[in-house]
Amino acid sequence: MKTDTQVGKTPSSKGRADRGPAPGAPGRLLFLAAILLPPRFTPARVRYDRRYRTLDKYRFIVGFLAVPLAFYALFVVSPFLQAIYYSFTDWSGGPVANFVGFDNYQKMWNDDRFWDSLQVSALLLVIAPVITLVLGMFFAYMITSGGRHRRGRAIAGVAGSSFYKVVYFFPQVLSVAVIAVVWGRVFNTNSGLINGGLDKVGVTGPAWLGGDSTLGVISLLTVISWSFIGFYVVLFSAAMGAIPSDIYEAALLDGAGRTRTFFSVTLPLIWDTVRTGWIYMGIQALDTFAICLVMVPPHVLKVTPVFLYERFRDGQYGYATSIGVVLLVLSMAFSLIVMRAGNRDRIEY
Repeated sequence: MKTDTQVGKTPSSKGRADRGPAPGAPGRLLFLAAILLPPRFTPARVRYDRRYRTLDKYRFIVGFLAVPLAFYALFVVSPFLQAIYYSFTDWSGGPVANFVGFDNYQKMWNDDRFWDSLQVSALLLVIAPVITLVLGMFFAYMITSGGRHRRGRAIAGVAGSSFYKVVYFFPQVLSVAVIAVVWGRVFNTNSGLINGGLDKVGVTGPAWLGGDSTLGVISLLTVISWSFIGFYVVLFSAAMGAIPSDIYEAALLDGAGRTRTFFSVTLPLIWDTVRTGWIYMGIQALDTFAICLVMVPPHVLKVTPVFLYERFRDGQYGYATSIGVVLLVLSMAFSLIVMRAGNRDRIEY
């Protein structure tokens, strides 16, 4: 009786013989043609090639991503590229756009109104995310872990925490224009809610939206933070709720209080969510267009998106697109800085 070894066969070669003849190295033309064919029609000599199996895996992924990426390139990437092109032209809305090089950027560099608006936008970019995220994390932690200790539970939220989430999130369902109009009435110098309350106690309220740019910035920061805190309360509450209760129980057994638990346990475990929210909130603060346009008078202050809108309104489309390119670069730089500065070792739990 002859064995596989005696006839010069190995078990692996026998299994390969059961599948058919051993595939040789496919030709380049046959290999490229097989990539375009469904797997069932692929020749055996190509199907068992290691390179084909690797490409087949990526072909499956690309097949799912091709249509979404095509729409993204058409409706997102293409407008950005067109804006970059028009920023180097003197386009005024007509069919002709003459190439002028860096003239628009040179004009922007020498435009004091642009620098004034960029200063306000940069101030909002730095301060608004800090205020909004800190308040959002505080309220989320109180809702998730700020209640009294209950039997059988290491941590518990305050009573009615689900109702508070709805209340905090309510500004997100309102139109930005409605928010700007309502808060414009609140900050009104003569009949506003704030100054009306100060008048009743004998205090003359300031002109919040009248002439002082500092008060205008404070008003903008108030409205921006109020508008977005609810979103981050829900976001951070979801991230905190995903933390296993065993970790909190271990912290309590070690004698950690709520403050120590937050900074030593909760914050490190939700840091990826905080970093993502930081980037998103910074972009929202940089794009404070509708609130500033509706609520704040033009002679008080204006942010860069409003300055860009005014250039479009005046027919300076090439100059306006160059301002938009600067905002794009500033947003990307801010995102990269936050990702770099907030990069930490990922904690698995």
